[in-house]
Amino acid sequence: MIEQQIKQELREWSRHTLESPSPFFNNLPACPYAKKAWDEDKIGFVFKTEDDNLSLYQTIAGFDDQFDVVMVIDLSYRKDPEEFEDFLHDLNEAISDGILVQQDMWVMGFHPDDDPDDLIDDGSFSPLVDQKYAIIFVQRLKALHERSEALKPLGYYDRSFEAFENTGLYAHRENLYRRLKNGDETS
Repeated sequence: MIEQQIKQELREWSRHTLESPSPFFNNLPACPYAKKAWDEDKIGFVFKTEDDNLSLYQTIAGFDDQFDVVMVIDLSYRKDPEEFEDFLHDLNEAISDGILVQQDMWVMGFHPDDDPDDLIDDGSFSPLVDQKYAIIFVQRLKALHERSEALKPLGYYDRSFEAFENTGLYAHRENLYRRLKNGDETS
């Protein structure tokens, strides 16, 4: 039952927060690809209930492009947001090094104790479930990078990039994409 409620909550949150035009993104949605992915049933879900990362590693290693993104709903998440982010950073490095077989993968996350991102969340969304959970988004690095690049000429980053706190995350993703494409981090 909680799994269906979380899926419904995430669908409603996406409609409310990610799919609406935003002045921060040149009147494009915060995630211009979200609505299409939901409409085409290209979002998968894995529920992680154990304190280990086996289901996450299996999701990455077994990613088969049935979905554009798989949300690993982590019900036993690391309680410290910084530890959570450090884990994801290190996991992206391990993926890039071929530790989990597939190198064309990228993970990023949402921790329930993160500070709100003012660019995409105005605080007006009312959650549907009381249980806290983290989300780890698993997707193809190449597809994510190319879709991100396609938004640049549309002015998507013009107002938001300098205010975007994750510019380091963006640079890290870009470096790993270059490593995937070129064998090193050169352009």
